[in-house]
Amino acid sequence: MASTTLTPEAVEARVGAALIEFGADPGAISPAATWEELDIDSLDLVELAQMIEDDYGVELRESDIEQLETVADAVAAVIERAG
Repeated sequence: MASTTLTPEAVEARVGAALIEFGADPGAISPAATWEELDIDSLDLVELAQMIEDDYGVELRESDIEQLETVADAVAAVIERAG
């Protein structure tokens, strides 16, 4: 199911890489960074949720995504649901 290593650090690195692909400034990405600060829109978040499902087998619904506000929130959701 999970094709990628499941540690908080690995998930954070993978999420960060995806955010860079979406156009976020690599220097601005941190656990506390909000989607607004990173200029990540709702379409980017849908793509991020798809990447999470593909890589970790964790499904995030739209209502779940709406509750995620920071990079750390996304990482915690993956760890919590995959574990």
